[in-house]
Amino acid sequence: MDVRIGVTNSMREIELELDDATDRAALKAQIDEALAAEGGVLWITDKRGREVAVPAAKVGYVEIGHPAEARTIGFGA
Repeated sequence: MDVRIGVTNSMREIELELDDATDRAALKAQIDEALAAEGGVLWITDKRGREVAVPAAKVGYVEIGHPAEARTIGFGA
């Protein structure tokens, strides 16, 4: 499962690849909880064990996808 996090005042996104066994509903609940808390921090661990933290106040958006989804590059259709 792929997760992209847009950070305010930053041109780049944070892209993480999670295990396919990751529970999507539990991940969404974890994101909701971190963003709802004042001064909260969103912590996500990718499939290689790398831990990433983003202050909730700086999160612009979170996109949850799947690596099997086709991505077009260039002029491909």
